[in-house]
Amino acid sequence: MATSLKLVPAVLLPSLGKIGQTFVDLSRSGYGGTPLYDHYLITMRRLFLALFFAVIIGIPLGLLSGYVRWVNAMVDPLIQFIRPIPPLAYYTLLILWLGIGEPSKIMLLFWAALPPIYISCFDAVQRIDGEYLQSAASLGASRRQIFFNIVFPVALPDIFTGLRSAVGVAYTTIVSAEMIASSSGVGWMIIDSSHYLKSDVMFVGIILLGVTGVLIDWLLKKLAQRIVHWRGKK
Repeated sequence: MATSLKLVPAVLLPSLGKIGQTFVDLSRSGYGGTPLYDHYLITMRRLFLALFFAVIIGIPLGLLSGYVRWVNAMVDPLIQFIRPIPPLAYYTLLILWLGIGEPSKIMLLFWAALPPIYISCFDAVQRIDGEYLQSAASLGASRRQIFFNIVFPVALPDIFTGLRSAVGVAYTTIVSAEMIASSSGVGWMIIDSSHYLKSDVMFVGIILLGVTGVLIDWLLKKLAQRIVHWRGKK
């Protein structure tokens, strides 16, 4: 309405019809010589690879850090040091160390996603009711049995919460990861189109990322409801 009434220039706020037509055109002819679905798949590949490594490293580190003191003494200071630093602050270092290819982009997303997963796992272990641990120990359970049969199941709801937070943080970093020394991905498409005032292309990329983010979060919530059926029960 604002655009049709010329309250706002169309170059700043394109109409929904223009955005829809641009999406169709991009689906047919692509952007920058690359099909739109390729840009999308490249971005998702970077995101999910980074999340995969953040999960397989962050969950064990967080659980062990909350359960074993010497692990906490070694790992926690590093995570707490990295956590408040904006990802772009060390992106140039990652490019210097790993080059301008895929490793630096995936590593940036990995470091963005790791702290939320680690902290959620660590806090979950710290909040475990001591009666659980004492009862298991009094019945002769080993530390390994206590960890896998009590600590991990109790922490699992918070692990999913941390995973959802990690997806959000990594998602907000994806444009930063693709804005430097890149020529592919939805984030790059948004940044590149902004240089030529192609706001319709920018909106297509933003809406595409937004819808995908909502779907990923919805899937994680459904997965948590199915797997962690004991959540909220004592």
